[in-house]
Amino acid sequence: MKSLSLSPPLLAFVVFNLLIPSSFGKQENGLCISQGGRFPPFLIEGQKPRKAPKGPRDLTLCRVFRHNTCCDITQTYPASVSVRKLASTGEGARECLHLWELLECSICDPTVGTRSGPPQICASFCNMVFDACSSAYFSLDMKTQILSPCGLNDIVCGKLNKWALNGTELCHLTGFSVHNDSITSDEGGPVQFCYGGKESLDSIANSWKFSEHGSAFDAQHSSFWGLERVSWAIGGMVLTAGLVYISKRKSYSRRQRQAATIRTATRRR
Repeated sequence: MKSLSLSPPLLAFVVFNLLIPSSFGKQENGLCISQGGRFPPFLIEGQKPRKAPKGPRDLTLCRVFRHNTCCDITQTYPASVSVRKLASTGEGARECLHLWELLECSICDPTVGTRSGPPQICASFCNMVFDACSSAYFSLDMKTQILSPCGLNDIVCGKLNKWALNGTELCHLTGFSVHNDSITSDEGGPVQFCYGGKESLDSIANSWKFSEHGSAFDAQHSSFWGLERVSWAIGGMVLTAGLVYISKRKSYSRRQRQAATIRTATRRR
């Protein structure tokens, strides 16, 4: 697995993406519309979001959305694979895994699923993911030009901060569109939706609050906003795939060290 530096072709690709006029985010009458790009098409295309099906097509990730979503396992399986790679060969830290899981789950947000184009992510949230994952390892697919966590079969991998300069570049390279949520709309004008902003995460938190699973959420802190709020929202995502995989990674490393110790002791006899 080789490391790398940001190449001129990659810089050109990033600039090209940033200069494309944005036509994303148009709502299609509240009906599910496939996002295109790297995101698998919805099975209920053209229908309203609904409760995820039980059984083999149930959500394997992003279950906070299962009561109202366009997703089924078709969308959540690739997302869970991505989180698994980030936790293992990508060497993502705990906060990175939490935020990456939340980013990958954007496809299952019913507001995202009923808008055309790739999921539109708030620039502020992209920056949070970038800051948390800057030391994790990623790889660029030369055919699709999509950046994803480094996998066992990837030949060239590098730390995220070698692939992207900031969160906006990260989100573009991983197949999302980006909205600059630091620019406020004119007074009285409509606020453009983006996933990962206060309104979006409040909605996620409320979905979990009123789900059958319940939560430890304290209503008096409902207006609180910050990293703690984000962490709380992510904590309701069940399963928290990143923690499961990072636990397995630590267990595997421990077994490897034990095996090495036994081999060394055997040679000395």
